[in-house]
Amino acid sequence: MHPLDRPFWSALNGRQADLARWNGARDAVRIDPDYGPFAGGTAEALASLLTGPQDEIWLVEPEAVAGHGLVEKLRGDLVQMVAQGPVAAHDPAGIVLLDESHAEAMAALALATKPGPWGSKTRLYGQFYGMFDGTRLIAMAGERARPADGWAEVSGVCTDPAYRGQGLARRLILHVMAGLAARGDAAYLHSWAGNSAAIALYEQLGFKIRRPMVASVLALG
Repeated sequence: MHPLDRPFWSALNGRQADLARWNGARDAVRIDPDYGPFAGGTAEALASLLTGPQDEIWLVEPEAVAGHGLVEKLRGDLVQMVAQGPVAAHDPAGIVLLDESHAEAMAALALATKPGPWGSKTRLYGQFYGMFDGTRLIAMAGERARPADGWAEVSGVCTDPAYRGQGLARRLILHVMAGLAARGDAAYLHSWAGNSAAIALYEQLGFKIRRPMVASVLALG
């Protein structure tokens, strides 16, 4: 199986093992919840990762995962896309490497625009970059799962609705991709399968669809 087929399982068994939280039998694992809700493992074992009725885990897998004491709170079809060829040239002017001083603004933008799950340490997955209007963070993008040597996920891409249509996401994604390429990682990402506008943008940036995937949000039944 290719490591991208089960990206979080691969990451938590490899390059991001320091973030792994295993069950006792070590047949199910979730990332440190402060980073997010992502998990992987056998369907029979996933319920052992949950701490109570309000807790939930997210899986990104080739097929939906359910049953075995779990209820499916959400299921969505994804496409997984991988970058092909060299990173296109982009204008880095105004792009800022985000740090701890920007944590509150990053969380506010992510929670307002919902690019994906955001926790208190999500910004620490890797480098995140942002663009500002004065002191206001108006767009950002960064990285998330690193399932194997040579691969890193572009994630957290979001733009304040008042500033959309200016190409900010395009510039930030290319900037993240360039940083990944400089350290030897090719970029990949996930998009909701029905989001044709996002998929078209990613294709313009050099991404190609690798395979369909499924996002499953699970909780205790």
